[in-house]
Amino acid sequence: MKIVSWNVNGLRAAVKKNFFEELTILDPDICCLQETKANAAQAEEALEALNGFHIYSNEAETKGYSGVTILSKIPPKKVWMDIGVKVHDSEGRVITADFGDFTLINVYVPNSGSGLKRLDYRSRWDKAFASYLRARRKEQPLIVTGDFNVAHQAIDLARPKANYNKTSGYTQVEIDGMSRLLKVGFKDAFRTFYPDKVQYSFWSTRFGARKKNVGWRIDYFLVDKVLLPSVKDSLIHDQIMGSDHCPISLILD
Repeated sequence: MKIVSWNVNGLRAAVKKNFFEELTILDPDICCLQETKANAAQAEEALEALNGFHIYSNEAETKGYSGVTILSKIPPKKVWMDIGVKVHDSEGRVITADFGDFTLINVYVPNSGSGLKRLDYRSRWDKAFASYLRARRKEQPLIVTGDFNVAHQAIDLARPKANYNKTSGYTQVEIDGMSRLLKVGFKDAFRTFYPDKVQYSFWSTRFGARKKNVGWRIDYFLVDKVLLPSVKDSLIHDQIMGSDHCPISLILD
């Protein structure tokens, strides 16, 4: 089984580029999309040409903002939206799907924003999401994927010293939030296979960052420790364009 995760930075914009061609190349059994900027009806319309996938979308109350979608060739047994905390459930950031042997959670974690204006909110979100994962993990092993909007270690961004505690995505508050998620019982799949590899999944659209490879690794697969023996690889597909993020994938037995 192959699971792909990709922040598409606008699903309707992505399908006007090479989204369908890239998806064919990636050939996922399940594809998790973040920052779709579309409601469920708009996502269905944008993906009308896509055959063989069941489509599940969560949407923000604010139009054209946030949003996550799961595309799956395998129909899940059950699908849930959000995390059950009212203050966090208006932005369409989480879909949970039960696939029998595991539960898959697709997440688009809030960005702390320009000038770290949402850092306090982000901290509250991280704690609430960790609590949600603990509760779900009691029921079934989890795979959690998406855009976590944090570089967890210095190796995960090109300029750690310049950004530490100054830039959204690399503050100690956000790093601690990611550590808290891992302590629920997960392993960062990419780092498990490639502990010393420098590879990024996001690049700013400014200053030619992608061409210079001045990037960040902020997209992850967090895999329940009990599922690790089934994981064969975790890859970053940085040759694929179409968004300011590239797709990542997880290969399972």
